[in-house]
Amino acid sequence: MPTDVPSWAVALTFWIHMLATTAWLGSLMSVAVLVLPAARRIPKPSDQLLLIEGIQKRLEPITWASVSVLVATGLFQMSVNPHYNGFLSTSSQWSIAMLAKHILIGTLIAASAIHTWDVLPSLRCALMQKHKLAGAEIDRLQRREMALLRANLILGVLVLLATAFARAS
Repeated sequence: MPTDVPSWAVALTFWIHMLATTAWLGSLMSVAVLVLPAARRIPKPSDQLLLIEGIQKRLEPITWASVSVLVATGLFQMSVNPHYNGFLSTSSQWSIAMLAKHILIGTLIAASAIHTWDVLPSLRCALMQKHKLAGAEIDRLQRREMALLRANLILGVLVLLATAFARAS
């Protein structure tokens, strides 16, 4: 750690980084394991729509605020780490783990963006339609939504694994 950065500042950024990680992955886990399976049992599409929209309005700000905080605190942490030799460096176990972590995070952000700005609006439109063709579309979108959520959970776990490898080096 560079000597001109106080240790309290580094500790504070680690703590904020962990809070943002917990908020993001915790919300993903909650939606994938608790909320969506329960929502699928609601027989009326209009009631499903109300539930999904209510949850989306509360979780989107958490997700995207967490992403912003993670990027900012992560960049700070990298800049003060004595192992840091450049963003694409593969000179040590730490730099390889960090590169893997950043690739995973980029993929996770892309999947979250697809979920937020493609799947959820399409699902909302399908749930609002009244004709029978919407049923097949709703099923397809719900499967896509669950696949994205599961992928994000797996990616999140792999990010934590890469972080563990970086911390152990």
